[in-house]
Amino acid sequence: MFLTNMLLRKGIPGRQWIGKYRRPRVVTYQMKMSMIKRLEIEAETEYWISRPYMTKQQEHRHAAERRNREFYELKARQVAKFPEHKYLEDHLNHLNVTKKWTIS
Repeated sequence: MFLTNMLLRKGIPGRQWIGKYRRPRVVTYQMKMSMIKRLEIEAETEYWISRPYMTKQQEHRHAAERRNREFYELKARQVAKFPEHKYLEDHLNHLNVTKKWTIS
């Protein structure tokens, strides 16, 4: 069908760079070089990921102490920002200015 469209219509119908029957892009030298560069970067990344810095025994719970310390520091900072407790006695203390109904 693509061949028939090309032979009979003498061109690509509609927008030539998008759609089902789009015009194929020409692969340039620069496109090849950038693809090779990306593949080399990816290969180097895979190389470094495949060689771990620590063994599995060293890696197991290596950051547990630091995480616990940071958690307790965060908790202490949040508690420090929390306002002090207020009691009902503090709110109603202004009513105790004169106690005429009590025996004094």
